[in-house]
Amino acid sequence: MAGRVDQHITDMDERIALPRKNGELVFEAPWEALAFGLAVALSEGGLYSWRDFSQGLATEIATAEQEGITSSYYERWLASLEKLIIAKGLITGEELDTWTAKQALDDEHDDHHHHHDDHHHHDPHIH
Repeated sequence: MAGRVDQHITDMDERIALPRKNGELVFEAPWEALAFGLAVALSEGGLYSWRDFSQGLATEIATAEQEGITSSYYERWLASLEKLIIAKGLITGEELDTWTAKQALDDEHDDHHHHHDDHHHHDPHIH
């Protein structure tokens, strides 16, 4: 992405329009921006058409609404991206599951801010 995203990506159909505030794209969490960027980069790299992605996103959103699934826009975005990259053979479901599990462990470990030889004592005078 050379700094600007194609207009056909940012101006999607109203049913699946990107969340905006004052005309700017809105991401509630860093992973949402990463998911957005990955979907755009893979499309711009020719690995799938944006039409394929946006149709999958529309289906994901409609299915979630019909089934009463409570989820955010970018949770549906990510689900659509996962299904598309599996369908296109870019990754297998098993590879995606393995990668997702590894990321969850890494995130859990990153939330653990002290050294393991610390024995969970936070008073510097206790060894």
